Amino acid sequence: MRLLLIRHGQTPANVDGVLDAVVPGPGLTELGQRQADALPAALADRGIERIFTSTMVRTQITAAPLAAALGLEPVVLPGLREIEAGDTQGKRDKVSVQLYISTVHGWSGGDRSTRMPGAESGHEFFARYDDAIRQVEASGVAVAAVVSHGAAIRTWASAAAHNTPDEFGTKRHLENTGIVELEGSSAEGWRLVDWEGEPVGGEELVDRTAQDPTGERF
Repeated sequence: MRLLLIRHGQTPANVDGVLDAVVPGPGLTELGQRQADALPAALADRGIERIFTSTMVRTQITAAPLAAALGLEPVVLPGLREIEAGDTQGKRDKVSVQLYISTVHGWSGGDRSTRMPGAESGHEFFARYDDAIRQVEASGVAVAAVVSHGAAIRTWASAAAHNTPDEFGTKRHLENTGIVELEGSSAEGWRLVDWEGEPVGGEELVDRTAQDPTGERF
């Protein structure tokens, strides 16, 4: 099957550089809503048959215009939520951001036993995200849109794709409504097809001033 892993639209936390992974979390900024509104036209020819979101509000709001355009009802999967922030939740200082990033970077480097302070380990993150993707596959569709989160998509997709090194996502940015496209299956392996790091609606939907630690290169 083909997976379109779509990062949600911009949130206030993205603008301010705040680590925010609590469910249900914030909605979108005005720019974030415009980014979401650009998805139907940008993805009209991708053959999307089902849409999946996380339990976090920002993914559901982002998916809504695309779902309406395609006449689909999004399916909510808890495992698609952002990597938990634990002790760094709600913080934006350099030490906290570096702690979050270095932990995720370590998972990408192969040390999945390390735990995000006060939250999940790499093994736990990959287990719940893998399970969510298997549920997407069980829908039986050929093309699925999965609206998820910056750190989660970058970390999982790089590890899942057999044609990239596991740390690939740490070197690539994924701005709000950027898309990572994979094809394959959990059983046979995934292949990275494309990494569209910019918002799909074009340059006018890019916010160069946002602090956004989960979308920039780790």
